Amino acid sequence: MAKAALTIAGSDSGGGAGVQADLKTFSALGVFGTSAITAITAQNTLDVTAVEAISNPVVAAQIKAVLDDIDVQAVKIGMLGAPDLIETVAAALAAFAGPIVLDPVMLSKSGVALLPSDAVDALVQHLVPMAHVLTPNLPEAARILNVAEATDDDAVLAQGARLLALGCKAVVMKGGHAKGEVCRDWLLTDQGAMAFEAPRIDTRNTHGTGCTMSSAIAAELAKGADLSDAVARAHAWLHKAIVASDQIDIGQGHGPVHHFHEVWR
Repeated sequence: MAKAALTIAGSDSGGGAGVQADLKTFSALGVFGTSAITAITAQNTLDVTAVEAISNPVVAAQIKAVLDDIDVQAVKIGMLGAPDLIETVAAALAAFAGPIVLDPVMLSKSGVALLPSDAVDALVQHLVPMAHVLTPNLPEAARILNVAEATDDDAVLAQGARLLALGCKAVVMKGGHAKGEVCRDWLLTDQGAMAFEAPRIDTRNTHGTGCTMSSAIAAELAKGADLSDAVARAHAWLHKAIVASDQIDIGQGHGPVHHFHEVWR
């Protein structure tokens, strides 16, 4: 029987991030993808030009419809645009016993704010304690903690420890926004910290990398991997997807990674 995962996130009309990236990732990694769309964005590789939220009852109904019928092994949460929506999603998942991967989506690749300031506290209060793993990039981690962005490993680890203390079971500090020749993701749990490294790729095609990494972790958890193996596999697979991104050459700005690099070129 196929494993299934649920993404709760916004729709990206350009296909590189959000629900579209999550579903592509699930499929590429051998997991059946289901979805609950929280917002519609008019978006391409250059910009986000419009955002319209889906009503809270409809978001809740999507989650219920999926969980009532389909045996979902893992949930990935992405773009949530308001405090009341965050509370709605938390309530809809209250009885879900599987792992939840929470990606605190706050900014688009083009710099458009996707999470209002008043929603950060709601995220910390209602969803972070439910998360099996929280997956912020460095700007998101800094915004949650209201501190300056980490610029070295010591600061990354210190901020990760503070996020872990907010109640989630684990934190993955995604290093795509850092500098240097090596891209380093850190997994922090109450057992300590573990680094996952890969050479940094010189490409503009990094749209949706955060969504893709988080959904890859969720896919691996859905297949039964333990957390460290899930993060290791997601990290390695995403690196290959970034390496292959220039081959598909989508759009005029920050293009997507190649989610199906193992299937077609």
